[in-house]
Amino acid sequence: MGFMDDAKQTAEAVGEKIEDTWEDTTDRIGDKVDEAKADGEVRKAEAERDSVKARNDIKEDLRDS
Repeated sequence: MGFMDDAKQTAEAVGEKIEDTWEDTTDRIGDKVDEAKADGEVRKAEAERDSVKARNDIKEDLRDS
């Protein structure tokens, strides 16, 4: 029975390792997705800021004319 018990323990250890690796991988993917979303929001905010600045500059030029 010793061999069977060792094989069972080894299989359980491998299964746990695979599960841990899977969880780590899904966490990393989720982190990258969150990072990409945040980058997109920053780009959108920067574009909006630039648009408002350009619009304000045009208004200011029209006031000066």
